[in-house]
Amino acid sequence: MSESFFTTTDGQWFQPTEHTRGPWDEHACHAGPPTGLLARAVEQLFPEHRLSRLTVNLQRPVPFSGFSVAASIVRQGRTVCLSEASLLDQDGRCVITAAGMHLRPSHMPDLPSHHLDMGTPEEALPGDFPIRQTLHDKPTFCGPGVAVRYPAGQDSSPGPTRAWMKTVPLLSDETPSPFQRICPLADCGNAFGRNAEPGELTFMNTDLTIVLHRDPLGEWLGTDSVNYWEPNGIGLADAQLFDSRGVVGRAMQTLIIRGNPS
Repeated sequence: MSESFFTTTDGQWFQPTEHTRGPWDEHACHAGPPTGLLARAVEQLFPEHRLSRLTVNLQRPVPFSGFSVAASIVRQGRTVCLSEASLLDQDGRCVITAAGMHLRPSHMPDLPSHHLDMGTPEEALPGDFPIRQTLHDKPTFCGPGVAVRYPAGQDSSPGPTRAWMKTVPLLSDETPSPFQRICPLADCGNAFGRNAEPGELTFMNTDLTIVLHRDPLGEWLGTDSVNYWEPNGIGLADAQLFDSRGVVGRAMQTLIIRGNPS
């Protein structure tokens, strides 16, 4: 099995590996790794700026058969730049749209700030990915391409959850940027912080917004996730993202909650 989420021969068409397959449809990808490719595309537009926010809207299932990614500049400013990107299937249909905000860094070492100690992955214990039930028998994102560790008192059961996760890279011959590396974890807030199991309810996200105020360090990255589910069938997955030095940002997903047919 490939030790990456995708392969490519030309840098334009990306073929998902088994590590990317979603748990519900064997012909669709988990949205986290494709979000990493969208981050990769917009980061290449502004090498002197730092991608600080990325919002993706999930319009269609991401095809496991492969796709291309296109990115363009919306605004090029001295301090703030804006970008957009699209993920397209083999027929040229748009599957995901993305909007990026890129900020020029400056050096201000003495700024007052607030730091939270989130622990380290070495202090946590190996555990299962929170979603183990799938609707097919093919390898998925929840398999050997993802490693999970839980701090003391935490596990894979429903409810607010703190966890660490490490994944394979997007591409085997590239080291992902810090923003690219955290994208697969950022799209898991609805899984780690779910309020029920998939056999009871479905909780699909329709978008993902990632805001990072600093670059996460290391391969092990963390999430502190909680889900808010409302009687109107709409919810929010809210995840604080962190590394071994502390909080790095936040990820939010808008959710559609539905009952499973009996």
